[in-house]
Amino acid sequence: MNEEQRKEQKKIGIKRFINSFRYSWDGLKYAFHYEQSMFVHVLVTILVIICGIVVKLNTQEWLLCIILIGLVIATELINTAIEAVVDLACPKIHPLAKTAKDTASAAVFVFAITAVICGLLIFVPNLLELL
Repeated sequence: MNEEQRKEQKKIGIKRFINSFRYSWDGLKYAFHYEQSMFVHVLVTILVIICGIVVKLNTQEWLLCIILIGLVIATELINTAIEAVVDLACPKIHPLAKTAKDTASAAVFVFAITAVICGLLIFVPNLLELL
């Protein structure tokens, strides 16, 4: 793609703006349908919301939960994108392709573990208080 084609593709307009939402929605649908981890993240999100309602989280606790949920899901989407690009660029098994995919997956794992720890710090005291 030359510079002129790139400029034409990047023209600002309402159609492009609306299409950007459609493309984002397509990405979410793809990840939900084809990535097992995304399905798990959504189930955990639903569980967190239900538990948050039950224990009556305060505003700060909800804020932290929402931020953590968003970060985990966003990281999973980035991981999915990296895996797709690696598969496109390197259809054969290659050690560097494996490294790229494994480290992207590890980033999701780190965020998910961080979210679980924060979730325990939020929910355990609230659950103990409820009992």
